[in-house]
Amino acid sequence: MKNSSRRGFMGKAFGAVAGIGAVGSLVAMKKSWDPLPSVKAAGFTTLDMSIYEENELVTEKWRGKPIFVLKLTSDMLSKIKDKKNDMDRLIKVGDSYFMVTLGLCTHLGCIPGYNPADQTFLCACHGGMYDVTGDVTKAPPPRGLDIPPFKIDGNKLVLGETGPEFIAMKENGITL
Repeated sequence: MKNSSRRGFMGKAFGAVAGIGAVGSLVAMKKSWDPLPSVKAAGFTTLDMSIYEENELVTEKWRGKPIFVLKLTSDMLSKIKDKKNDMDRLIKVGDSYFMVTLGLCTHLGCIPGYNPADQTFLCACHGGMYDVTGDVTKAPPPRGLDIPPFKIDGNKLVLGETGPEFIAMKENGITL
């Protein structure tokens, strides 16, 4: 009988150690599935919109992709005020209007160049053109430059967060 009670005790002890090991393994597996803090931080980019100059294209980076930021002049705005759809593509921060788009042509993903003199974007690969709002003016691009998810936070624009302005753009078919 002593052997059987010893075996029962040893069995329970082994079961307890195995259970603790299993829980430890599950915790370690869960931690390995969670994104690293550096990866989480890479999902958001905060832009201080007060630093941009009018009609000067600045290329920022978000999630490894180029982001075009263009602050429009009053002359640019007066030319497009009649076109409601074009105004809908712009982001208003404070008293200024900005074009903020992914800097990739929607045709084949090339990076269009900006010509400040005639205020157009040209994708040299196939001749596609965009205006200062990022809308297509000459095919083959199938749609305007895509607008990344954003949230306006005072004088800052947080890329990667979805604010009410971006949701409205999506619902109205202005961006994907």
